[in-house]
Amino acid sequence: MRGLSRDRLWSIAVLLPSVILLGVFVYGFIGRTVYVSLTDWGNDPAQALATNPVIQWVGLANYQELFSGFLQGRFRQEMVSTIFFTLFFILGCLGLGLGLAMILDRNPKGEGLWRTIFLFPMSLSFIVTGTIWRWMLQPQGGVNQIPTVVGGEPSTFGWLSSTESIWKFDWNKLPLLTAVVVAVVLGVLALRALRAAQRTRALVAGLCALMLLAWSLFVGPNLKLLAAPELHGFNLALIGIIIAAVWQMSGYTMALYLAGLRGIPEEIREAAKVDGATDAQMYRRVIFPLLAPITLSAMIILGHISLKIFDLVYAMSGPDNTFTSVPALNMYLTSFRQNQFALGAAIGTILLLLVAFVIVPYLTSAFRTEESH
Repeated sequence: MRGLSRDRLWSIAVLLPSVILLGVFVYGFIGRTVYVSLTDWGNDPAQALATNPVIQWVGLANYQELFSGFLQGRFRQEMVSTIFFTLFFILGCLGLGLGLAMILDRNPKGEGLWRTIFLFPMSLSFIVTGTIWRWMLQPQGGVNQIPTVVGGEPSTFGWLSSTESIWKFDWNKLPLLTAVVVAVVLGVLALRALRAAQRTRALVAGLCALMLLAWSLFVGPNLKLLAAPELHGFNLALIGIIIAAVWQMSGYTMALYLAGLRGIPEEIREAAKVDGATDAQMYRRVIFPLLAPITLSAMIILGHISLKIFDLVYAMSGPDNTFTSVPALNMYLTSFRQNQFALGAAIGTILLLLVAFVIVPYLTSAFRTEESH
């Protein structure tokens, strides 16, 4: 205590309550959830809501049930739907946000008004957004009535009720597909490390990529998660939810990109024009590379939002529409409708790992960048 100054003691005293609350109500509950996911709490209906339930340790049995159990086809479809939703949600937000930012960067008349209009959806909650778009995507009204304005027949597309799906694949191929994707990513990282003269990192990434490719060729094709083929794909009913999500969050990416565009010195643009670059070449060769850090930040935040999306889906299609369901919604139903607390905790832990997989590498890279400066 002698080595601590008064300011340091005050700092510790101020931060300590927050650290304790964070440790108990965030990391403590995360630890409790992980522990529950490794038990059988709720598998026996008679013990689920008992005052002193008899809980047994079952290890990874709940996770095995989710990924290969006969009754958990809904969860597996939700995982596939989450991947598609995340992909199109991020692409839509980035593309629309960048386009709006490029328009506003040209200082159009009434820029302040347009900026407010584009940002307004972000001020709404997902519940409000879901309610608005549920009305607009009704089968007998809203968007489906637009063709009648020009004398056409009303559309009959079921934006939230379609049962059709495309791009189907067998769930048994998931380990093989995952290994190939990871191998390609590691290969790209190895090439980048090699160009940066980081030979050790390039060697490690390259060896891992080769090992995964070898596993994909000799082991992956023979690995079966299920006894029979189980097809999953992109459900067309997700299109309406993707549109609503992009509508709400594209203003956020617009604000990020507009700040980035306004932060680019005018001298750089003038130098590119002096060198004979057209507008398209200037954006491609100069501006877009300078916006890469903003794009990465936006992708991380949007990916984190999409992986744990719950309220928008609940508001637009309800809890029992399996064609638009997502893991967070299934976690809620499994835990609080079916009282299968261990299985619901396993779904929550999987979501936590997915979000951590997206966020932790970004935070690690950001901290290393700060330390280098």
